[in-house]
Amino acid sequence: MAESATVEKQPELKRVMGPGLLLLFVVGDILGTGVYALTGDVAAEVGGAAWLPFLVAFLIATVTAFSYLELVTKYPQAAGAALYAHKAFGIHFVTFLVAFVVMCSGITSASTASQVFGLNFLKGFGLEDTWGTAGVMAIALLFMLMLALVNFRGVGESVKLNVVLTVIEISGLLLVLGVGLWAFTGGGDVDFSRVVAFDTPDDKNAFLAVTAATSLAFFAMVGFEDSVNMAEETKDPVKVFPKVLLGGLSIAGLVYVLVSIVAVALVPVGELEASSTPLVEVVKAGAPNLPIDSILPFITIFAVANTALINMLMASRLIYGMARQHVLPPVLGTVHPTRQSPWVAIAFTTIIAFGLIIYVSAVASEDTVKILAGTTSLLLLAVFAVVNVAVLVLRRDVRKTGGHFTTPTVLPVIGFIASAYLVLPFSGRPSTQYLLAGILIVVGAVLFFVTKLINKQLGVKTAGLSDPTQLGEAP
Repeated sequence: MAESATVEKQPELKRVMGPGLLLLFVVGDILGTGVYALTGDVAAEVGGAAWLPFLVAFLIATVTAFSYLELVTKYPQAAGAALYAHKAFGIHFVTFLVAFVVMCSGITSASTASQVFGLNFLKGFGLEDTWGTAGVMAIALLFMLMLALVNFRGVGESVKLNVVLTVIEISGLLLVLGVGLWAFTGGGDVDFSRVVAFDTPDDKNAFLAVTAATSLAFFAMVGFEDSVNMAEETKDPVKVFPKVLLGGLSIAGLVYVLVSIVAVALVPVGELEASSTPLVEVVKAGAPNLPIDSILPFITIFAVANTALINMLMASRLIYGMARQHVLPPVLGTVHPTRQSPWVAIAFTTIIAFGLIIYVSAVASEDTVKILAGTTSLLLLAVFAVVNVAVLVLRRDVRKTGGHFTTPTVLPVIGFIASAYLVLPFSGRPSTQYLLAGILIVVGAVLFFVTKLINKQLGVKTAGLSDPTQLGEAP
């Protein structure tokens, strides 16, 4: 497939990231909202064996990471899944859908973080019983508005800020693990028998319960795929990426398994499930005489804020990029004359986030964090299924063979089967997640075809999303 002349003429980004910074970026992107908020929901599906879905999610993520490693070392350009789909299939609508689904996953992820932000904000100030669901929704909406304002000011991803917030994220989880170790060795109220107690809901068999819990726990593993967008800014990516990405995934997976074991050993599953801030209950149970449980909600706020900001920055830039390539209405590519930020794209993504937050808060009967987190994993698992196919299709690109990482052929096959299964309805997902994901995809498809009509009226000649590498460019 011929590369566009536009891509060839673009100067390369400065390679400034070594193994250390890249590892912090990977770990910081993975750790965060998922484990802080979903431990109780995962335990509700499988009982005390809450560590099992996190372990299975880690294994599925690792298998897919091998596919990303082959592709990112073969095509070390910023664009990720949209670029791989474009090179593998060459169908502009498919490339658009992949890019749009990735964008939507950023919005649903940030919306999940906003709910966790609201819950922990109220918990930290002791207002959860007074303000209730309406209070959480109001704070979540205000939080998203603040993110939009920061985004509007043109603040991009900062590696240094990511380092600081990653340290805060890790400190909160180390606090939980430290409390667990203190309780285990100090004769605290610990019940290890709960860790191996497998208990499933009445309407699900053991396999369905594990897959339903895994599809939720997978939300905690997402983020590693964002690191491929740093390929052009990484020193010697062919050599560095495999070790760093697999190392970062392993660190996150180990932390998640240990945190879930500590949580179940210290707090009964029923209490974990009922709590909107499960890790706060863990710290409270493990160290009842220390006031550190009052600190964790504020650590959680910092942990989720960075993830939310990065996701909304990514989403608005993707919308801007697609508008500039004439596959979304041109108004979405409007740049503010003084701030030089894509303000219409920012407003558009923020409105979608508002709609998601209001819907799950006011209409949905299920747990709001669980719905949004599950929708995020649903969208990304669909993308991962495409990536696992793309790596096999692109083996025919003989010009790029040699000198890059090559994954064993069986791994993309396993990755596709596992990802595709967790996307399908019989994996145990609630219907609300499919409804939200379906609405978002329909919105994208409608905008795509409306834009084609606009282009025809304006006489704009475009073949579609022809240059995915330009999607994430800031205006």
